Amino acid sequence: MSTTPATPGTTALAPEIAARLKRTEDGLVPAIAQQYDTGEVLMLGWMDDEALHRTLTTGRCTYWSRSRREYWVKGDTSGHVQAVKSVALDCDGDTLLVKVDQTGAACHTGERTCFDADVLPLS
Repeated sequence: MSTTPATPGTTALAPEIAARLKRTEDGLVPAIAQQYDTGEVLMLGWMDDEALHRTLTTGRCTYWSRSRREYWVKGDTSGHVQAVKSVALDCDGDTLLVKVDQTGAACHTGERTCFDADVLPLS
């Protein structure tokens, strides 16, 4: 596994897709995972060009782990697989929406979604 995100233009990601991406300074794009049939927001991960290429070509979500500094395929160790149904780029080119069929928990805490445990009060 790589210890640094891929440099734009060094992966097999289609050039017309790569040209549309607006990346952070470290070459990443936030990717929101959403359950395809219910609309439930599951988690946020980060993708570089290589992770996006792998996601588009394998049908499994691949992310760049900022803490571990390596690629990870959701579910390879936990069994909580994200089968990709569609990937969309937002109008600004700076966020991906990945619609998935989630098996098991999406959150590393074992919860279905990363957004259930800490709902903030509205004023």
